[in-house]
Amino acid sequence: MQYKRILLKLSGESLMGANQYGIDPARLAEYAEEIKAIVNTGIEVAIVIGGGNIFRGVAGASNGMDRVQGDYMGMLATCINGLALQSAIETTGVKTRLLTAIKMEQVAEPFIKRRAVRHLEKGRVVIFGAGTGNPYFTTDTAAVLRAIEISADVILKGTRVDGIYSADPEKDKNAVKFDEITYKSVLEKGLKIMDLTAFTLSEENNLPIVVFDMDTRGNLQKLLSGENIGTVVSDK
Repeated sequence: MQYKRILLKLSGESLMGANQYGIDPARLAEYAEEIKAIVNTGIEVAIVIGGGNIFRGVAGASNGMDRVQGDYMGMLATCINGLALQSAIETTGVKTRLLTAIKMEQVAEPFIKRRAVRHLEKGRVVIFGAGTGNPYFTTDTAAVLRAIEISADVILKGTRVDGIYSADPEKDKNAVKFDEITYKSVLEKGLKIMDLTAFTLSEENNLPIVVFDMDTRGNLQKLLSGENIGTVVSDK
């Protein structure tokens, strides 16, 4: 299937590269080139990125921090990542806009659906920061919500694994990879793709999810050109 508008979900940890924390400039540059390549094909690109490489609210809460406070810190971390990704993409000559769910006018535009769609129509890459703007919701949920709001054709969840397996392929050598799987089967098998809130929202709105290995160069372009990359989750 040829997609016209996609939402790419990246984890904050993916920006660490080989580091233990923070942002790896080399990994950032790789992602920027990958994104530029698909923008040049005419596909409209929106991105939601996590903040786990800087701060994770759940981890803070487990160490005694107030959960709401921790989640807001995590939202700010996604904005730091968004600014870094914005800078890297614009270095390649592609125009971007960072829209956030928490107002910070000096560094980003507030999220307004019509504005986001207009940016996409003009060929700009739109990066959504600060999650949903609410505590207790993950950036996976934010990705699905934003994808629905902007009428994206698909969510591409970039991971370090090349798809969805029957078990953890790093622990079980007999794990079987699925090329396609239904929402129902994912729930029945207890496979962890996204948190339940995000996954249910995706299912209810019939929004397909493709899980693929973002760290292998060229995979994103191959996937969008129709090659059998990753695993497609849909109701079919």
